[in-house]
Amino acid sequence: MPLGPDDVRLDGRLAVVTGAAMGIGAAIAAAFARFGADLALCDRDGDALAGTVGELAATGRRVESAVLDVRDAEAVARFIAATSPERSIDVLVNNAGGTFEAPFLDVTPGGQQALVDANFSSVTHFVRAVAPRMSEGASIVNITSIEAHRAGPGFAVYSAMKAAVANLTKSLALELGGRGIRVNCIAPDVIPTPGIGDFPVRTPLPRAGHPDDVAGAAVYLAGDLARFVTGTTLHVDGGNAAAAGWRRCEDGSFET
Repeated sequence: MPLGPDDVRLDGRLAVVTGAAMGIGAAIAAAFARFGADLALCDRDGDALAGTVGELAATGRRVESAVLDVRDAEAVARFIAATSPERSIDVLVNNAGGTFEAPFLDVTPGGQQALVDANFSSVTHFVRAVAPRMSEGASIVNITSIEAHRAGPGFAVYSAMKAAVANLTKSLALELGGRGIRVNCIAPDVIPTPGIGDFPVRTPLPRAGHPDDVAGAAVYLAGDLARFVTGTTLHVDGGNAAAAGWRRCEDGSFET
């Protein structure tokens, strides 16, 4: 069937978004609501999450929310079980995660486990809880990072876990594809958020990204425009993955 403008819409779909209190997660939730989806949101920051839910009320969409730690498998299972139990879940966005800067040799075993749990185990917890409630046409979107595709000095474990999610995504695309469930990644870079702050813009495109840029990619992957897209990574990075070390100078030239 030929595609049309209505195929961009997410009307009648239920989307779960993790880490939805602010930044990229909040932008994705807002975009999904504007495109017609109902939402189930979670985050550890209860105050910020409440603010996001309040702002989404103006869209008229149904919004469920819970304050929880995505590293807690039992809490994740309870949240999903309580989320519109009469409905299937159409979209899962694994956005929650976090990191800290430290040389690898200075990272303690406890710090390493925290990074593994926040950035990898959280994804597996949600996929295990949500996938059984998905049907044909559903979409899982994992937010990784450009660091999944290059070295991450000072962020070695974080980088490794994002790479692990990218690889897991490929395997899940094959395992769940028979049920018509698509699984993809978005790998952002140079997206200032409250958790990261501002930083110099060094991309082939002479501007910083915005959380809405990632949200646009998520809307695409969630809906019918991407109905034949699975097992891949969409880079939302201003061209940095393509640049591979080249940097734009102020005069418009490039250097390595």
